[in-house]
Amino acid sequence: MTGIVKTFPGVRALDGVDLEVRAGEVHCLLGQNGAGKSTLIKVLSGAHQPDAGEIVWRGEPTKFGSPVAAFRQGIATMYQELDLVPALSVAENIFLGHERSRFGFSKRRSARAAAAALMRRLGHPEISPQREVAALSAAGQQLVSMARALAHDARLIVMDEPTAALASDEVDNLFRIVGELTADGVAVVYISHRLDEIRRIGHRVTVLKDGRTVAAGLDAAGTPTSELVNLMSGRMVETVFPVRDVSTVDNATEALRVEGLSRAGEFTDVSFTVHAGEILGIAGLVGSGRSELLETVFGARRPDSGTVLVNGKRLAPGSVVAAVAAGMGLAPEERKSQGLLLDATVATNVTLASLPAYSRAGFTDRRRELKDSRTTLRRLDLRPADPRRIMRTLSGGNQQKAVVARWLVRNCRVLLLDEPTRGVDVGARAELYHLIHELAAAGVAVVLVSSEMPEVLGLSDRVLVLRDGQVLADAPAGELTEAAVLDMIMETTEVLA
Repeated sequence: MTGIVKTFPGVRALDGVDLEVRAGEVHCLLGQNGAGKSTLIKVLSGAHQPDAGEIVWRGEPTKFGSPVAAFRQGIATMYQELDLVPALSVAENIFLGHERSRFGFSKRRSARAAAAALMRRLGHPEISPQREVAALSAAGQQLVSMARALAHDARLIVMDEPTAALASDEVDNLFRIVGELTADGVAVVYISHRLDEIRRIGHRVTVLKDGRTVAAGLDAAGTPTSELVNLMSGRMVETVFPVRDVSTVDNATEALRVEGLSRAGEFTDVSFTVHAGEILGIAGLVGSGRSELLETVFGARRPDSGTVLVNGKRLAPGSVVAAVAAGMGLAPEERKSQGLLLDATVATNVTLASLPAYSRAGFTDRRRELKDSRTTLRRLDLRPADPRRIMRTLSGGNQQKAVVARWLVRNCRVLLLDEPTRGVDVGARAELYHLIHELAAAGVAVVLVSSEMPEVLGLSDRVLVLRDGQVLADAPAGELTEAAVLDMIMETTEVLA
């Protein structure tokens, strides 16, 4: 892949990326969240079409118009977010798209036998080909995805965080399979945030940063860990964050306290406090439990143990109603699917959490709703500040402002922000940064989750570092560096240096 460019509205995801993979090698692709890794493999697999650049496959320039076209050419992709059909069986998922058939009739017995052989090869003969995928654990589903890649004589397999849901013995088994594949000349593109895995399994490494290739063909075993971390964390484009006035933090007023919060398989024994006017950043990789933690604090998920207190009042576990009533708001990671009514007006979205205040005898007071919405939209500089506009017609940055506006109308005192600038252009980002600081200056306690390390460190007063659902550090942002945080969350060790 040479000079690959891919642009989405408001963001240039790939800006001339190069990637060269040889037959029979494990080529590791490194980079922080948002570096462009997932977009690159979607271009490779035919899910996205590049705006510029060239793909040469087995010596011939080519274009993959769809995932099916790439698959037929021998490229199989195991995505981090599994693309299985839960209601189908293991065998049906493995052969989905080119089922075993004869004269138009499915050869189910043959498919089940082949699926059973694949599961034995993967070291899990106990997984029945007839079992429904929805009934499998996350690790079991990962194995089905792996079996599907092996089933079709692929010559290149892309593995995106394949060990995220696997136990240590299953990881060893995966590496055994990868070794067998490369011995047969199959190429593997391996994406992982765990540098110990890169050392164990990789031959060469390519590093992406801000949608560009910053290093290519590095020796996986011989390149010092410090060099890899610096390549990933070195800034190509500096982001200017507004100056933070920490004098507004009221250390005497504890707005939010979380004590011993746990959810099986997601996070364990998490405790922290946030004072009025303070911004707490949460750093961690995708899958570290960041979003799940915020949703549990907000009551959208029920904890197995632990307590959440807002202004000293203990909240009922697993109750969004209790959290909102106590003055807490959440701007979720997926604003379009989780936070907005896209076909409703801006006013309806902004007042959604405050409906009782706009009701009279069971009817909505539209005039007041429009008035209050317009006032809040102007405060946030939402453009156009027309509360009658349909939400779907707004830009990503203005949609994000509308989610925040909902909680300003509600006058919330604790605001949880999950990836607040995802899909937002540079100008709107700067506006959101100023808004977050203005809210904190007004006494709102802010908890911020972001995949962009500079954003967490640049906006926050204090940072909580999560890895595999556990708190590794709770320290002032000024005492942390991007490289130091990456060092913690990517499980680097002395032996890897």
